[in-house]
Amino acid sequence: MKSIQETFTTPIVGEYDVLVAGAGPAGVAAAVSAGRLGVKVCLVEQSGIVGGVATSGMMSHWTGNTRGGIYEEILDRSQEPDKPQMRRFINTERLENVLLDMLDEAHVELRLYSFVASPLMEAGAVAGLIIESKAGRQGLSAKVVVDATGDGDVAVRAGAAYTLGREGDGAMQPMTLMFRLGGVDTSRAILPGSFETTVKVPDGEIQALARAELPPPAGHVLLYPSLLPGVVTVNMTNCTGVDGTEAQDLTRATVLCRRQLDAIVAFLRRHAPGYEHCYLLTSAAQIGVRETRHFKGVYTLTGEDILAARVFPDWVVTKAHFNFDIHNVKGAGLDANGCQHGFPQARGYTIPYGCLVPEKLDGLLLAGRCISGTHQAHSNFRVMPICANIGQAAGIAAALSAQKGVLPRDLPVSEIQTELHKCGIEP
Repeated sequence: MKSIQETFTTPIVGEYDVLVAGAGPAGVAAAVSAGRLGVKVCLVEQSGIVGGVATSGMMSHWTGNTRGGIYEEILDRSQEPDKPQMRRFINTERLENVLLDMLDEAHVELRLYSFVASPLMEAGAVAGLIIESKAGRQGLSAKVVVDATGDGDVAVRAGAAYTLGREGDGAMQPMTLMFRLGGVDTSRAILPGSFETTVKVPDGEIQALARAELPPPAGHVLLYPSLLPGVVTVNMTNCTGVDGTEAQDLTRATVLCRRQLDAIVAFLRRHAPGYEHCYLLTSAAQIGVRETRHFKGVYTLTGEDILAARVFPDWVVTKAHFNFDIHNVKGAGLDANGCQHGFPQARGYTIPYGCLVPEKLDGLLLAGRCISGTHQAHSNFRVMPICANIGQAAGIAAALSAQKGVLPRDLPVSEIQTELHKCGIEP
């Protein structure tokens, strides 16, 4: 492979206490939480929208749950006042504005349209970010950096240890492009909300029909109500065998999922009550990537920890609850190792601070789906409510570390927990 030698002189254009990379639910939560503690914070995001998969990814609703903390604050501030029963469903335009308000109130400097090119390193520790934008290549220095990119783009370039996909073969959950249908008769519309939901329609059972008729690897039916009249959100496109850390795979997944849209609309018109006159209204600007890198932290959360509802002494996220939502790595539907309706643990679980701290890399905290966990555990904590509260913990820890001049790994967890108590989070 040919290569070229590049030499840069990069200006440092900002100095901060805390830098957050990635403005999805975890990143926004981290930035807001750090800013509320009075430190100087900057949030860097490659797109022109905050909210990540919740907004540009056009998610239908907040899947999974936690109690207390910034997730519930986001729900309270973004819900439609006249539709309290649909509190967890997302109006993407309203949510984006709420998140922008929260960032502004916390005095967070926001840099959109800015890609993270690499970490800024000093003495083997992360000391900031090198970013690329229309303004060119620029440096931002920080006392602590939070990687909330989803894929751990900062951590991997800083040399943090990780594994890719599931143990054994590295296979990763498929990608999905969410979209919305208009023209739905919602008084009659079927709304199967999980892979295990079966619905009888005049021509048979809807999931069986989808497996028989939709172009593989599509082949399941997931339909969700929206806050807009006559509109349903659809989670039915599917692309397997792709790696979300490779631009060409992201391109291939986006193209393939877009080519499935017409077939899915035609299928629903043909078989689904209430969808006889539906039409494609809009699709997400960002494809949904479920799984890529799992970083090696001071502690690695396991599926057994979740099933046992472990309360760790160094907890920073509590009352997290979901299931093992492992999408089939080879096709449509639920993976053989997944478990939805039959998930046996209803009490929730905690996530320890050690999952946010890279095993050997200083100056950096992990937030969101790239924290230290196994493939099975990740399928539970990767959902947005849990990621938001992971981000809150990371932001608080980063701010306290910056204020006290200590490495994040040396910060007493009791001090993080004291701040979390103030936010309504209890073990």
